[in-house]
Amino acid sequence: MTSPIDWKITARDGEARSGLLRTRRSEIETPVFMPVGTQGALKGVRFEWLEDEMDARIILANTYHLFLRPGVDIIRDMGGLHRFSTWNRSLLTDSGGFQVFSLTELRKLTEDGVEFRSHIDGTKYFLSPEVSMEIQAALGSDIVMVFDECPPGDAGFDATRKSLELTARWAQRSKDRFNQLQADGADTGRRSEFDESRRQALFGIIQGAGHLELRDESLARTVEIGFDGYAIGGLSVGEEKAIMYEVLDHLAPKMPDDAPRYLMGVGTPEDLIEGVNCGVDMFDCVIPTRNGRTGSAFTSRGKLNIRNAKFARNDGPLDPDCPCSVCRRYSLGYLRHLYQVGEMNAAILISHHNVAFFLDTMRKVRSAIREGEFQEFRRRFLAGLKENGAESV
Repeated sequence: MTSPIDWKITARDGEARSGLLRTRRSEIETPVFMPVGTQGALKGVRFEWLEDEMDARIILANTYHLFLRPGVDIIRDMGGLHRFSTWNRSLLTDSGGFQVFSLTELRKLTEDGVEFRSHIDGTKYFLSPEVSMEIQAALGSDIVMVFDECPPGDAGFDATRKSLELTARWAQRSKDRFNQLQADGADTGRRSEFDESRRQALFGIIQGAGHLELRDESLARTVEIGFDGYAIGGLSVGEEKAIMYEVLDHLAPKMPDDAPRYLMGVGTPEDLIEGVNCGVDMFDCVIPTRNGRTGSAFTSRGKLNIRNAKFARNDGPLDPDCPCSVCRRYSLGYLRHLYQVGEMNAAILISHHNVAFFLDTMRKVRSAIREGEFQEFRRRFLAGLKENGAESV
């Protein structure tokens, strides 16, 4: 059977690496930031903008939320999530595990899986490794994540080890059911207009909270099972940033060199740069659009609070170094006015800029790695983020 993905490293600069990841739908240059379309859409950002202006090659969708609404049967009947949403580039779906385990008061965990109540209306549902694989096959995503348990960032050693062992057993169950679904043709994303010979790819997830010994054990057990790519889960879930960076610095270079490395749910522009410095290839986070809806803009000079009165008469762009259409057309003062009067275009325009800024930052990262100048780029970029100071953040 044809491999579900092609992956090759094209350049290295220390631990940082650039590469090409080819799925059945698109060729993706890495390191890459994947915008998050939780409900099958990015909040406030149209697919046309992602495709035509930003050239995003891959986005992420959320299994848990799509399972609840509109429901897996509707998406399957509509031909899968690509056809339903009209997004025809690559799509990664998470397993739903993180969302379920954030429902601490609404769930019951067993070896079989998790029984939980919907955060929407209290309806009872059940998710397991097998059910998660079935949902993701119906969604037809190009990259599927195993179903895992995500312990809190401050979990103790014994509790984390217990969680790690459950995650390892669930990873094997996920792979077994995934393989059966591929053999049965349950993947709605396999279509003749793309590369029909390619199945979905399956990524494993490494857990272990802030315990480096357990991270090593989880890595070994996950690699032993064998996956198309490997993800670092359970970071940015409440632990101190220093702990997250310690885990990244310890773990990422040990991950298989011949497979993509994915840091889940992280993060800020600073986090992306530090992750790349440790050898991470793929990132996702909701903060570009979440912050955009609350009037916060990410720029090469730090984060701006658009509500700040000092911007009322500012006729410059959000970021003079940003090539996005928002920065080319609209002034800071005008965007502040839109936000202050409750105009919905404020959230749309700032979210658009934020996503474009994240994607453009990764283009610059890739270029710096190819030119052997990543460390200098990293120094200048991180220094630039501090330029505005705390007043504007």
